[in-house]
Amino acid sequence: MTDKIIILRLFISLILSGLIGLERQLHRRTAGLRTHILVCIGSCLIMLTSLYVFDIYKDKANLDPARIAAGVITGIGFLGAGTIIRSGEVIRGLTTAASLWVVAGIGLAIGCGLYSAALFTTILTLITLFLLRYIENIFLKIPKE
Repeated sequence: MTDKIIILRLFISLILSGLIGLERQLHRRTAGLRTHILVCIGSCLIMLTSLYVFDIYKDKANLDPARIAAGVITGIGFLGAGTIIRSGEVIRGLTTAASLWVVAGIGLAIGCGLYSAALFTTILTLITLFLLRYIENIFLKIPKE
C-alpha cells in the first residue's frame, strides 16, 4: 500500500465522519464534529495498521486482521456508553452513541479500501439522523432529545 493511498483513506475518513459529526454538532450533542472525526480517523488508522501487520507477517505467523477491528468496535462501545445519560425516566445520548459506533465502522471500511460501502453508509446515516428526525417530529410528535 502506498503512502498516497494511506493518506487518501485517512482524508476520506475525515470527510465522511465530519458530515455525521456536523449533524450531531448542529443538534448540540456532546459528541459532535471533532469526536466523530477522531473516532473515524483512529479506526481507519487502526485498520490500516492491521492490514499492514497482516501483510508483513502473513507468511511467518497465523494472523487475523479482523481481530484488531473487533477490538475497535468493543472499545467504541465503551466510548459510546459514556455519551448515554439517564435522568429519571429519560435516557439521552443513545443516538450519539450509535453514530460513534457507525463512524468507527466507516473508518474500518475506509481503512480496508471499501470506499463505496463507507460512502453509502455515511449517506444512510445522514438520512437516518436528518430525515427521520424530521419525520418523527411531524408524524409521531416525539419530544426532542
